[in-house]
Amino acid sequence: MSSKSILEVFGSNVQRYRKERQLSQEKLAELACVHRTYVGMIERAEKNITLLNIEKIANALNVEIKDLLENLEQNSSCE
Repeated sequence: MSSKSILEVFGSNVQRYRKERQLSQEKLAELACVHRTYVGMIERAEKNITLLNIEKIANALNVEIKDLLENLEQNSSCE
């Protein structure tokens, strides 16, 4: 049984909050001051996002950082 990686959880949550707010990827990128293709890469878990950009995305979505990491399964093993 495989669990979602932190990048997949984060990307899924960004996409969910973005759609709830009826924002396009381009509009979210504008609000967060990041490149428009970067948002798509985050949502597809293709980018290892920095803490600074996590904060920008959270602020643009008007959510707390912890909200973007929710449902993260606890995994005590090292990868």
